[in-house]
This record gives sequence, structure tokens and C-alpha cells, in this order.
Amino acid sequence: MSDETSNPSGLDQIGVGTTPAPAMMSAGTLTGDDVYNPQGEDLGEIKEIMLDMRSGRVAYAVLSFGGFLGMGEKLFAVPWGALKLDAANKRFVLNVEKERLETAPGFDKDHWPDMADQTWGRDIHTYYGTTPYWD
Repeated sequence: MSDETSNPSGLDQIGVGTTPAPAMMSAGTLTGDDVYNPQGEDLGEIKEIMLDMRSGRVAYAVLSFGGFLGMGEKLFAVPWGALKLDAANKRFVLNVEKERLETAPGFDKDHWPDMADQTWGRDIHTYYGTTPYWD
């Protein structure tokens, strides 16, 4: 669990493992990155990075999971603070079991939630055990 209020830059999350990571990266370079859990299970890939335009902060990574060639895939908004960069393996780590992700609140590509809704956001942060960045 990450308490983003203690370090709003998120720099404590950079460089999981022994390889240092850059402190600043383009969002475009992160889209398509794989996401694994600490057990080494493939949880999907980052499809989008969502910015809160009011605060200027990264709010969520949209993770795709399941499906085949984009068909039947489920999307999940994962709080940015729940992800850790594994620079050595060029991927992100999400501390969640694969079975828990399968039952996480998700959506499909044609029916996105209102990610600006703080009630929805609190539910997502609670599910992943993170503190909402706006608190």
C-alpha cells in the first residue's frame, strides 16, 4: 500500500529491485507496459494513463486484462499509487493476486466510468488498498 500524501511525487515507487529508473518519463513510453504481480503472474498491460486535469496528477492507469486480440478484454482503473515501476524488467508491479483482479470492478472499452466521480474513486482506492490522492 502506498500513502501518496507522504510523497506526492511518487518517487518512492521508482526502481523496484536494483535497477534505478528515471525520475521523469513520458506517459507515452508507459502505455503498453506489462503489469505483473509480485508472484510473477502476468496481469495485463497499461492501455491508458489518466490525468486529473484539476490537480495535474496522474490519477489512474487503465489496465487491460483477459480477452484475445482486444476482444473480450476487461479494463480496470488502477490507482497510480498502487503500481510500482520495475525498471530492471521494464514493467510495473501491482500487489494483487490474479484472482482478485479477475473480480475487481472493471469496465469495457465502450462503457467507461466517470473517473472524476470521487465516490467511484474512493471505491477503487479502497479495493486496491490505497489512499485517494485528493485526500
